[in-house]
Amino acid sequence: MTEPTTDYVNLNGEQCRVWRKGDGPALIFLAGHGGMPKWIPFLDALAENFEVVVPSLPGYPGAEGHRELDTHMDWILAARELIGQCGAGADALLMGAGPGGSFAAEIAAVWPGSVSRLALIAPWGLYDETMPMGDPWSQRSPDFAPLLCENPDRWAELTAMPEGANSTEWPIAQTRALEASARAFWPLGKTGLERRLHRIDSPTLLLWGEKDKVVPPSYAEKFSAGIAGEATVKTIPGAGHLAYLDAPDEVAAAVAGFIQ
Repeated sequence: MTEPTTDYVNLNGEQCRVWRKGDGPALIFLAGHGGMPKWIPFLDALAENFEVVVPSLPGYPGAEGHRELDTHMDWILAARELIGQCGAGADALLMGAGPGGSFAAEIAAVWPGSVSRLALIAPWGLYDETMPMGDPWSQRSPDFAPLLCENPDRWAELTAMPEGANSTEWPIAQTRALEASARAFWPLGKTGLERRLHRIDSPTLLLWGEKDKVVPPSYAEKFSAGIAGEATVKTIPGAGHLAYLDAPDEVAAAVAGFIQ
């Protein structure tokens, strides 16, 4: 697995890392809970068909500045500006997971026509009192990885400190990413996204891990029913909330088939 190229863009006076790899149409990916501390097999699989562009949202690994964002709209505007600085045109291919999926959906809703195709992996942003989301911030350490992944080893691989990394900064960056998600979404509940879903006119793929313990798979139909444009739901067998870690090839193939 070869490393991506790395550059940085300026957002609110802070540097945000942008990874790129592959050839073909540019596909922007906003990562799920915990961000993207390292390049993973899922991104390599996507890079076989696309130029994969992975910007780091404020506070996630590769970026700071999350404490400058006070409201949920601040986060939406920051995500919009960030992908714009990555060179996304008016017909962007946009993908997101978890909190990144929520921001991707908001961008497609608030700026209709700005996204040509939208792929969402278990996005946050809706809340059903009869089937509430799992709380990723209240878990004891041993329970955290099993909540996010059906195969907890996948989370351990993502967050394991690589050779040469700063042993002090690496764990701080992981904690900062969880704080960033909390600043944008705590307490888990309605963000108002349900009132804007009807503005999404982009063809949309909704991907859900069959065994998602954070956002129940029943939420897929709630998203699908609210989106005005064509919405396709696909379940990934045996995968958890971070389906792209549990089943990287299957998720990448689903995205490629949808976009191409």
